[in-house]
Amino acid sequence: MRIKFQADADLNDDIVKGVKRRIPEIDFQNARDAGLEGLEDPVVLALAASEGRVLVTHDRRTMPFHFANLIVSNDCPGVIFVSKKAPISTVIDELVLFWWAADSAEFENRIVSIA
Repeated sequence: MRIKFQADADLNDDIVKGVKRRIPEIDFQNARDAGLEGLEDPVVLALAASEGRVLVTHDRRTMPFHFANLIVSNDCPGVIFVSKKAPISTVIDELVLFWWAADSAEFENRIVSIA
């Protein structure tokens, strides 16, 4: 099954726009459209998980802790951490590659980084 992505409010929206421009059929929801802006990290993770979406975020400071707490009692489609220093074009390429080459089950309960 193809990966569905969910951006949190911290993610640069140009990444979402670029991925969708490259492959329009990719299911990549931004935080605004998902109603995630202003929500706490555990809620964001739980909502993304409930919709079967891999969360894409820049938040390496607090999100790993909340992810670890979530997977103690629930499965989670996964989290992709994106470095703020990574070129946007590289991030777009990586996310498109994940979508083309990986099954959503490969990300379950895992953290993946794009440097």
